[in-house]
Amino acid sequence: MIRLSLPLGDEEARSLRAGDRVLLSGVLLTGRDAAHKRLVELMERGGALPVDLSGQTIYYVGPCPAAPGRVIGSAGPTTSGRMDVYTPRLLDAGLKGMIGKGPRSRAVIDAIMRNGAVYFAAIGGAGALLARAIKEARVVAFGELGPEAIYRLRVEDFPVTVAVDANGADLYSIGRNSYRRHA
Repeated sequence: MIRLSLPLGDEEARSLRAGDRVLLSGVLLTGRDAAHKRLVELMERGGALPVDLSGQTIYYVGPCPAAPGRVIGSAGPTTSGRMDVYTPRLLDAGLKGMIGKGPRSRAVIDAIMRNGAVYFAAIGGAGALLARAIKEARVVAFGELGPEAIYRLRVEDFPVTVAVDANGADLYSIGRNSYRRHA
């Protein structure tokens, strides 16, 4: 198990390999397709972004409301492919990591390689368990989007697996190819 502090540095991101199990601690941002679309639209208009993406990791999640005494409700990953149309642009703007579930497009993998970034997978269906690793949560942009707003989360030992590394190794492809060889 590898323990890393967020935000990620170039050396840390480039040292990871597909299949590595990682515990993340520090600050990350959230965002789903509505927030991604707004960020890219702002960039295209030359506007200032409401968050600095440099070195940041975005968790693709729309958290549930917090129960009394809790920081956040269930916070499981959403399907990453929905962000693929926007992701290369955000990576080129300094985004260093992403957390979600499911495979990524060739354009995203190319942008990951170009920018020395990393894509982590979190376990789908484990939102209540993942929420335990979230110690603080507050909306920092696009509050009108409700759960799809951009949140700033402070996490401790947030469990993820490297799904696509900075060299372009893709755990989803590796798994499919391994299955084909043994089937």
